[in-house]
Amino acid sequence: MIAVKRALLSVSDKTDLVGFATGLADAGVELISTGGTTRALLDAGLSVRGVSDFTGSPEILDGRVKTLHPKVHGAILARRDLPEHRRQVERYGLELIDMVVVNLYPFQATVARPDCTLEQAIENIDIGGPSMIRSAAKNWNDVAVVTDPADYQSVLDELRRNRGFVSRETCYRLAVKAFLSTARYDRAIALWLEGRERRPAPRLVEEYELVQSLRYGENPHQSAAFYRRLGAPGGLPAATVHHGKTLSYNNLLDLDAALCVLRDFEAPTAVILKHNNPCGLASHERSIEEALRAAHACDPVSAFGGVVGVNRPVDARLAAIMLDCGFLECVLAPAYQPEALEALKGKKNLRIVELAEAGEPRREADRVCRPVEGGLLVQDRDRVPTAGYEMRVVTKAQPNPAQLASLAFAFKACKQVKSNAIVLVQGTATVGIGAGQMSRVDSSRLAVLKAGDRARGAVLASDAFFPFRDGVDAAAEAGVTAIIQPGGSVRDEEVIAAADEHKIPMIFTGVRHFRH
Repeated sequence: MIAVKRALLSVSDKTDLVGFATGLADAGVELISTGGTTRALLDAGLSVRGVSDFTGSPEILDGRVKTLHPKVHGAILARRDLPEHRRQVERYGLELIDMVVVNLYPFQATVARPDCTLEQAIENIDIGGPSMIRSAAKNWNDVAVVTDPADYQSVLDELRRNRGFVSRETCYRLAVKAFLSTARYDRAIALWLEGRERRPAPRLVEEYELVQSLRYGENPHQSAAFYRRLGAPGGLPAATVHHGKTLSYNNLLDLDAALCVLRDFEAPTAVILKHNNPCGLASHERSIEEALRAAHACDPVSAFGGVVGVNRPVDARLAAIMLDCGFLECVLAPAYQPEALEALKGKKNLRIVELAEAGEPRREADRVCRPVEGGLLVQDRDRVPTAGYEMRVVTKAQPNPAQLASLAFAFKACKQVKSNAIVLVQGTATVGIGAGQMSRVDSSRLAVLKAGDRARGAVLASDAFFPFRDGVDAAAEAGVTAIIQPGGSVRDEEVIAAADEHKIPMIFTGVRHFRH
């Protein structure tokens, strides 16, 4: 057992600080603290000794140096069981510290702000805090280290129960937690600084914690689990599931795909997904209800058993349209009105998912990771350029303004479809989607087949260049009136000539959107 007679408190997060410090004082523990922690304790009427009085040295360099002092670290690191340490404690007049209560500058919260500068980030890198935590955790056999306000009450309870003592088992557990906290902190700093350089990190280390075990993976014979990346804000791990069965592995994949789609559109937008591919996507300048109707009309057969996502709150009218879509696995929205929730809950197994950030564009992680045998592939996320595409007309025929608007929507929609991807659009709604075919002309034919008569007068987007003219010929035969594609094929001139033969305007963007 360790007798706690003196504690050093220095915290950025002051949650429950006063209550914990009061409990320590009531147990006869002398309190030492720094800066803002001292002010908070004094304001609460507690007796506290400033660290400058403890060390005999002032805080210097705008507070950068205050606890980096031999009297602090000697008092923490001294081993009580070694005679030579005890002699040095007496020789140098060290006052032993039995408990260290520290949490760190809010680096992660600081760099999460869009306007955070490098200077602000640097000034929120804690130095003294991690040093004290590591010193105390290293000497856990003699010192208790408390880094999480969630542990305050249990530590106080043990002190009261044991009349001023804490067990070494508790100190060991707290030390492990302390080393984890400094490891996460240093990792967050390193990853943020490396991320500014826009080059591959020589070593990628991230930590995840279990959210829930899943019934199975993609198939019943595969075990699966869902994890949250530590330090990541929001996302699917923070979603609220209002109703329905537990989310499955495949549900989570489709919900993530829906979220990625919705983040690319600021207008009222609805998407229906199946097997990680949109089978309908539409925007409407005013009405989310009309967007959903149009998205469903693209391919109502494929929509059966799919996931519906919208980037506007769901009211009773929108809920009714969702229910008219037939059997759905999940619905995703940033909010639900009470009457909408009540209506949707009428479907026994429908999973109703609320994700507050669903309507906020481009807040997703910058990096996409995919495991491969023996390694990991890492890439930047495919973002739609905020300034728009090049939109270079390469044909004799020129697109009219309505076609230009539809082509821009179609190319943005095409980004969300697995390659080879062909998307047919009327207005700002998909009418035919050809996804995941090994041949681009087959994707074109599939999109035309799905669109039927709606292909006539539609515009077409391709996620990559046409390697041959046959895709353009198939589109023209179906009645497509304009085409947008990246360009870049060795046969571009042949493809452009085909478009000219059919008197179809064609735009090159210079941007490819493969999605494997």
